[in-house]
Amino acid sequence: MTLALAFFALLMEAVAGYPQTFVQRIGHPVTWIGALIARAETVWNEGHLSFARARLRGILALAVVLLVTLSVTLLIDRALHLVLPALGVLAVEAILASTLLAGRSLDEHVSAVAEGLESRGLAGGRVAVARIVGRDPETLDEAGVCRAAIESLAENFSDGVVAPLFWLIFGGLPGCAIYKAVNTADSMIGHKSERYRAFGWAAARLDDLVNLPASRLSALWIAAAARLMPEADWRAAALSAITDAPRHRSPNAGWPEAAMAGALGLALGGPRTYEGKRVNDAWMGAGRRAATAADIHRALRLYRIAYVLQAASVGVAALAAAIVFLVWW
Repeated sequence: MTLALAFFALLMEAVAGYPQTFVQRIGHPVTWIGALIARAETVWNEGHLSFARARLRGILALAVVLLVTLSVTLLIDRALHLVLPALGVLAVEAILASTLLAGRSLDEHVSAVAEGLESRGLAGGRVAVARIVGRDPETLDEAGVCRAAIESLAENFSDGVVAPLFWLIFGGLPGCAIYKAVNTADSMIGHKSERYRAFGWAAARLDDLVNLPASRLSALWIAAAARLMPEADWRAAALSAITDAPRHRSPNAGWPEAAMAGALGLALGGPRTYEGKRVNDAWMGAGRRAATAADIHRALRLYRIAYVLQAASVGVAALAAAIVFLVWW
């Protein structure tokens, strides 16, 4: 059931995404979760607390957010099973699960960076890339803008597509929602700033844990996609992921970034600036650093192939599971 749910959720998200009209009128499930996290942080993250007390409050706040998220999704799941037949439940839950995937919006946002560079030059690229990365856009030259966009594409393929799909398959709609709650909490309070160093500790550590499987899977999908893309190198993708990813400051982000870098013959990562502070990170890949808008388009083609490969694999697995069920039922 969850394999079929995952396949149809991927299909719906790729075709329709989340309509902007819904965002304007009712918001988005991630913004609802974000509002709950923001409220918990405002109430419990008091500045005068010791490190230990702030960390404990952060653990409790995250536990409350996850409990609320789980309770709501379990209630929805139970209600659907009470009023709808099995196919109806599958259809509605696929629609709901599709809102927790970000494949289409990721494609659109990264494409906008290439379009901004091509139509409005460096200034246009900086404006577009500022919507998807946290680094200071004014510190980026054209190659830096292009690398940032490609890095974001690779990392968010893991966080926004592969990981929620993984937890959808193994935990159904509640599992996918819990993953999104953890990931959203990390993006909001998981920073190593003074305000969140203690309070966001649990969110950051749990996010690292739940993304471990997907980060490795995403590198595998990128390498497999490179095998099917004439201008990409699947061997370099696999080698770069294995050798370079462990040197990344994140236990997860380096895997898709390194695979993408190797596949496209680029060097990604390296030093970057966040809020005026320089972060010295390792380079992923041994290729050229002078990325261009054409490289963003190549990265997008690779990403789309990886997306389709993943969807096809899930679809085949769902069909095989259905055949086995019918034979043995």
